[in-house]
Amino acid sequence: MSQRTLVLLKPDAVRRGLVGEIIGRIERKAGWTVGALEMRTLQRATLEQHYAEHVGKPFYEPLVEFMSSGPSVALVVEGERVIEGLRAMAGPTDPIAAAPGSIRGDFGTIVRENLIHASDSAESAEREIKIFFPELG
Repeated sequence: MSQRTLVLLKPDAVRRGLVGEIIGRIERKAGWTVGALEMRTLQRATLEQHYAEHVGKPFYEPLVEFMSSGPSVALVVEGERVIEGLRAMAGPTDPIAAAPGSIRGDFGTIVRENLIHASDSAESAEREIKIFFPELG
């Protein structure tokens, strides 16, 4: 089943020059295409919408601060089972637990700055795409 998902290449991926490598991995996956792409520094209001379910948790403020610390790249990726596939390609949040070959396994250093976000469900993807690309919602 063809799906759409939101991917964010976080400020650490941009700072470390990994945008091309990560997008290349996505584009080389047969049947997946980039439907929208934009680089921007994320505003607090956008991040508050995106991370609304985490308000009040100890990691919330440091996460919002990190995510607004520099440019990120937002993408909409389309294709068969792209939601599940991109989550696998990204690997677990903890780079030590992430398998070699995954983005976090190959390039991750710490849990908080973990290079990439990929929607975790069709519902999340729909909600997140509306936040970052309202014209596609």
